[in-house]
Amino acid sequence: MEMKSNQTLVTDFVLVGFTTDPFLRIILFVLFLVSYTLTLIGNLGLMALIYLDFRLQTPMYFFVGSLSFMDVWYSSVYTPRILSDCVSINNHISLAGCTAQFFFSAAFGCSECILLAFMAYDRFVAICNPLLYAVAMPKKLCVHLIVGSYVAGFANAIAHAGNTFRLRFCGENVINHYFCDVVPLVKMACDDTQVYELILSALIGSNTLATTIVILGSYIGIGAAIVRIRSAAGRRKAFFTCSAHLVSVTLFYGSILIMYCRPPSQHTPNSDKAIALFYTVINPLVNPLIYSLRNKDVKAAFKKVWRRFLAHK
Repeated sequence: MEMKSNQTLVTDFVLVGFTTDPFLRIILFVLFLVSYTLTLIGNLGLMALIYLDFRLQTPMYFFVGSLSFMDVWYSSVYTPRILSDCVSINNHISLAGCTAQFFFSAAFGCSECILLAFMAYDRFVAICNPLLYAVAMPKKLCVHLIVGSYVAGFANAIAHAGNTFRLRFCGENVINHYFCDVVPLVKMACDDTQVYELILSALIGSNTLATTIVILGSYIGIGAAIVRIRSAAGRRKAFFTCSAHLVSVTLFYGSILIMYCRPPSQHTPNSDKAIALFYTVINPLVNPLIYSLRNKDVKAAFKKVWRRFLAHK
């Protein structure tokens, strides 16, 4: 810390994490290590299946593979730091380290929001115009959409991090969280945050509103198309093709909206940590399961690759 204008300016932070109890921290270390290992295996495995099996070389699975790739990086923003803090005596993080974690958290979080919106549009085209699906969603367009989600996500992160870390932080440097997040950082600001909060609301609001409009518009169109299908089997099949995406959207968007759209009076450290776990740790872990457990194509691809592996042993 350093002194400036009779104020103690914070140059590093202490992440409290989940508990200070040594025994519980070891248990949490094991749980998060298992979770992170399964996250990497699940997402990298799904990416490998999509790459190796020609039946999965479709726009839908191209987006699913891109989501898995993004989830690998997104979970890596948080979990390695959690593991380190569980076994470390000193949970300090520098201002630069906090800025970097905050930046990549915003970048991959925003990118995933946009990618999920593009996936909703993909399902809309597949269900509403199945005969023109391949023409309407060529690989070049899919690549542009994926790249666009990253460009928009990182542009948002630059604005978000720049807006946050222009503030001066003073007083106690303890962050009662397991990563550098908006809510605890704003509480530590010694500057007037009125303009900051307006910019923050504009950034989060514009991103959330735009992606929500795309998702809701797509599913309104999907719902209308499903209603027009005469056979019950056809309606079930159409709904099944977007059920995994619906679960993923509900888990990711639901937890983020609960986290950032609650009144300040409802924010407590324990509730914030519990809610944040859903979009930082749990969502990247369960996404591969959501898109593969009840998916015949993925199961068939896995069996094919497994038989090929056993044949070469």
